[in-house]
Amino acid sequence: MIKKITDRIFPALIALSALSVSASAAFYSISGLSKLFAGAAFAVIVMAASLEVAKLVIASLLYQYRKTLPFLLKSYLSIACVVLILITSMGIYGFLSAAYQDTANKEGNSEARIVLIETKRDNVKEQLEVYTEEKTSINEAVAELRKGLSNNKVQWRDKETGQIITSTSSRTRKALEKQLDQAIVRQTEINAKVDVLNEKIFEYETEIVETRIGDGSTSELGPLKYLSGLTGLPMDRIINYLLLTIIFVFDPLAIALVIAANFAFARLRKPTRENLYGETVECSVPEGKEFNTPYDMDDLIEKEPPVDFDDDSKTINDTEAKIKQLEAQKIKIQRNGGTAKRVGDALVQVDRQIQKLKDEDNTITY
Repeated sequence: MIKKITDRIFPALIALSALSVSASAAFYSISGLSKLFAGAAFAVIVMAASLEVAKLVIASLLYQYRKTLPFLLKSYLSIACVVLILITSMGIYGFLSAAYQDTANKEGNSEARIVLIETKRDNVKEQLEVYTEEKTSINEAVAELRKGLSNNKVQWRDKETGQIITSTSSRTRKALEKQLDQAIVRQTEINAKVDVLNEKIFEYETEIVETRIGDGSTSELGPLKYLSGLTGLPMDRIINYLLLTIIFVFDPLAIALVIAANFAFARLRKPTRENLYGETVECSVPEGKEFNTPYDMDDLIEKEPPVDFDDDSKTINDTEAKIKQLEAQKIKIQRNGGTAKRVGDALVQVDRQIQKLKDEDNTITY
């Protein structure tokens, strides 16, 4: 019982996998084709959806009736299925490449914006350098003026006493104080401008960081950038190789799974055939054998116990019992199946044995 359930679950899993892969391939393909022909998106969606369904039906049809379909029809359906696979692959390629292009465009816009911000930041840095140099010179001038004020001394010799007298020059002091005040005012202005420029540089640096991580394109393209740096190939070529790998696996895998599901469900059905009167009857196969598989008729007959006409056992005690046993053997040969020629030869051989028994015993009336 468990084996029967398991045998039925696995084909269902194959069918479910085939439908999921086919549905996802159809979705990506239809989306890609609708973007490719955006002017008639709805019409393209209807057309592509019908073609996707037809492709699965064609794959099942080619498998189920591969032995009975006319050659021309089978050839056309095979070519149509291959062309539909290529169309689906083209749609998937268009969908995925468009998604990559959107991300690449975001990355390009972000890089352009970052370049603009970096240009503004560099201009501010140049202004900051000018003000920094001026600030340095003003600081030196202030230091010199303060030193001059502290050293503002005038010396002369007194004519009467002959002593050297030291005093300060009020005129020089006032001039130095005026220059110092002006230098301090300018120093304050320069410090304020330097602070403003530093704040602008910080804002630009923050904006650059926010731009890099804001739209997520950097993280999305991170693996491609790593592969590009590792292989030395541009990202466009790497993504092209990746997309080609995906489309060569995607839809062909869906078709292969559909055929595998048909094969698995065919193994679950009991084999049948039509008898001489047109009725469908179930066929059985010997243990260890498979239906619709050619075998040597001698191997099949070996499974039956041989008829020993010289056996004097109690089970076969007269000619009538022997003939009945041969008739039963004929039925088993017909059930076992095989090629028409082998079955016919085996039946003729048994009929000859039966006729021989009848000729030897003319007393039996049939």
